Amino acid sequence: MSKLLIFTAPSGAGKTTIVRHLLEKFDDLAFSVSATNRERRPHEKDGRDYYFLTTERFRELVDNGAFVEWEEVYPGQYYGTLRSEIQRLWEAGKNIVFDIDVRGAKSIKEAYGDKALAIFVKPPSKEELFRRLRSRRTENEESLRRRMKRAEEELKWEHEFDLVLVNDYLPKTFEEAEKIVRDFIEEDC
Repeated sequence: MSKLLIFTAPSGAGKTTIVRHLLEKFDDLAFSVSATNRERRPHEKDGRDYYFLTTERFRELVDNGAFVEWEEVYPGQYYGTLRSEIQRLWEAGKNIVFDIDVRGAKSIKEAYGDKALAIFVKPPSKEELFRRLRSRRTENEESLRRRMKRAEEELKWEHEFDLVLVNDYLPKTFEEAEKIVRDFIEEDC
C-alpha cells in the first residue's frame, strides 16, 4: 500500500526545497500537485506546480466534494488537494509527498491516519524565517506583511504533527529528511 508523506511549514521554512530534494532521491515518490485559483507566476507550469483553476471552477469542485482538503489561505485565494490527484498517483504505484500549509496537512493526516506521516519543517528561528521571506523578493510589501503574519501563526502548529524537522543547515536537513522517508516507506502499515 502506498503511503503519504506530508511536509508542512510556514512559507519560507524550506519545505519546498526539501520536497524537491526528496523527489530527486526516491524513484517511488511522486509529488501531489495542489489546486489553486491564484494567478500563475511566470515560472510556474499548470499541472506541475499547481492546477490553476478559476474561482468558479474551484468552488464548483468544493461543492462536489472533489477535495480531500481545501482552504481560503488569503482572502479570495483558495488552495486544495484533489481526491483525483491522490488516486492518480496511487494507481501509478507511487508513495505521495505533499508540500502543503499546516491546516491542509492536518486535514490530510486526519483523513488517512497511519498511511500518512506529517512532518513540520521548522526554521531555526522566527527572525531567520522572516529574513528568508524578505530575501525571496516575490512579494509586494502588503503581501509580505500578510505572509509574515500568517507564518508567525503557523509556527505555533509544530506540535500538531508527527515529527518536527529543523531546517538550520541544509545538507543535514536533507540527510534527516531522507532517513524519515526511508524509515516510513519501509515500515509496515
